[in-house]
Amino acid sequence: MAVLGRLVAVAAICIAQLVSGSLGFRTSLTIKDFREQMMRVEQAKNTRAVGITRREDVNLTLLYPTRTISVPVDHFHNDSRYEPHSQDTFSLRYWFDPSHYQKGGPIIVLQSGETTGENRLPYLQKGIVAQLAEATGGLGVILEHRYYGESFPVSNLSTESLRFLTTDQALADMAYFAQHVEFPGLEHLDLTAPKNAYIAYGGSYAGAFVAFLRKLYPDVYWGAISSSGVTEAIYDYWQYYEAARLFAPQNCVTATQKLTHLVDNILLGGHATGDYVQRLKTTFGLGNLTRSDDFANALSFGIQGLQGTNWDPTLNDTAFGDYCNAVSTSDKLLYPAMATRRSEVQELIVAGGYEHELEELTGQMLNYIGYVDETVVQSCIAQNESQDACLTNFNSAYYHQDDISQQWRSWPYQYCTEWGFLQTGSGVPADQLPLVSRLIDLNYASAVCKEAFNIYTPSDVEAINKHGGFGISYPRLAIIDGQRDPWRAATPHAIGLPPRASTTSEPFLLIEGGVHHWDENGLFPNETKPGLPPQPVADAQREEVAFVKEWMVEWSLNSRSVAENDEDETRTWGDL
Repeated sequence: MAVLGRLVAVAAICIAQLVSGSLGFRTSLTIKDFREQMMRVEQAKNTRAVGITRREDVNLTLLYPTRTISVPVDHFHNDSRYEPHSQDTFSLRYWFDPSHYQKGGPIIVLQSGETTGENRLPYLQKGIVAQLAEATGGLGVILEHRYYGESFPVSNLSTESLRFLTTDQALADMAYFAQHVEFPGLEHLDLTAPKNAYIAYGGSYAGAFVAFLRKLYPDVYWGAISSSGVTEAIYDYWQYYEAARLFAPQNCVTATQKLTHLVDNILLGGHATGDYVQRLKTTFGLGNLTRSDDFANALSFGIQGLQGTNWDPTLNDTAFGDYCNAVSTSDKLLYPAMATRRSEVQELIVAGGYEHELEELTGQMLNYIGYVDETVVQSCIAQNESQDACLTNFNSAYYHQDDISQQWRSWPYQYCTEWGFLQTGSGVPADQLPLVSRLIDLNYASAVCKEAFNIYTPSDVEAINKHGGFGISYPRLAIIDGQRDPWRAATPHAIGLPPRASTTSEPFLLIEGGVHHWDENGLFPNETKPGLPPQPVADAQREEVAFVKEWMVEWSLNSRSVAENDEDETRTWGDL
């Protein structure tokens, strides 16, 4: 019952995170991830169907009805990448809240990124969009990204049909939206750009997206806030685990490095021979898992959890803390059922080259095995699947599914073609112990690229980095990042880059202790209390409100100047 309770609790957190959008940006996804993604989407649909969101007994789609705008499938008829070209249009979904709008206020558009736009609706109600709209008399908008949610321009997701899924096409969608939208109920107002100040916000992939938007369409979007924006695309993104190495509890880091090294010494044949590989798998309860790279990946789920942490307890995934607690504990057996494996564990520790640390590592490894049993082994049993079916990353039949229901295909297609960010252990420098196995290499992480899309070449990261990469800079473009974010190494706040001054025109803020776009979600006033939100988050949100207000002062002055120039020109022509 304890295991079942744990699995139910994890599922509940995942649903809450999905509804709020905080599950966020991940790459190097496996079949297990894709299947869980589809399951969570269905669970979220069922949750919304009965009118319940993560913290309110109200369906946010009733507060903010779904709207659509017709946009071109193909914005670039001179680009051969999109041949055969299309003259069609499709319906792009959006949601808006006019409750704070006052004449002259900005239109604040949150780009939903690589998920359904419905997942971002909490930000319209009480997150960063609501905060900015209330402070500026603005109109808040959530805009869905093409090929996500229900904004599909095609009838299937074959590789050919995915050709219109590029960052450039989606950026053009967002510009087109601002130039052509008519908000239902507000048709008497011309709220299009450039007659109105449009401010873009995005987190993670969408954070980089709106940074590029501001630079490429400066006459359409007056300003942009890029939160955890991964503006530097990196193909082999081994640095994903650097945040955990630098900021996780040190005893967790050290234990993970040693246990991973021990496992690799056996799997890669450096210290052990004979049947040690099979004995290792069996001791972890994964003796029926055929491939060693699948096994190594299954052991890595715990350390991956840093990204899922959040300052809001209702969104915070405790898995990372649970994992660190398990592997850090050497003097107490947290999973009593693992006691019978003690002698085998000690033989494996010796075989893995750590006989000099036998006493301490025995307890840590037994607790590691217990954690894997509870979170991985029991999950496969609950699904009534073989371990290969449950955990393998290699299944051609699965990857070849491409009907419109296979929505998992959209994001991998984007990172296989343009963004990269394959998270490996093999890329870690040789003089540094990795936190995940070196068996998790580019070949393993790119399986979906090869099997699903027949892509065998590295992602075209230059298609992304041409926009500025680490050095991206533009007036009224704010860069907001989290100190402990696994994606920080792909942002302008990457450790080792030259420091930048933060100005009103180009704010440059690092949230102390923050993880992945922690400024995006918020609370109702009656939900706040000392320490919630944490002071660094509250400070960042307060600064965002302040500089957007200043941007609007600049907008007003600029608009007045333009109007006066137009009036002067009218007088001049009238005198002729």
